[in-house]
Amino acid sequence: MKIEHVAIWVKDIDKICEFYRKYFGGVVHPIYHNPAKQFTSRFITFDDGARLEIMHKPEMFHVEQSEHLGYAHLSFSVGSKEEVDRLTQKMSEDGIQVVGQPRTTGDGYYESVVLDPEGNRVEITV
Repeated sequence: MKIEHVAIWVKDIDKICEFYRKYFGGVVHPIYHNPAKQFTSRFITFDDGARLEIMHKPEMFHVEQSEHLGYAHLSFSVGSKEEVDRLTQKMSEDGIQVVGQPRTTGDGYYESVVLDPEGNRVEITV
């Protein structure tokens, strides 16, 4: 068994898709729009077959929320400590907010934590 995909609600599909394409090599697929439901989404596929669905529905954003139940973070394995360090530094230079510098966590992960353009937490790990 495998997880088929993970989905996140966003305000700006294009901005979020570009983030995951640029920094994690995702392939962004064509947009899907259902006018009857005012629903729009795009899938992003990664080298190992993992998929992320980026979804938007205008009614989801009438009230600003900083915390919510459900999705906590995504984690991307980049293969080495050196790549964690390099990618974190590159993102920082590009103005991406780094909220956790590279470190070894208590449970043994070497990781950093950044925020995507809409504040979703993304772990970068070995």
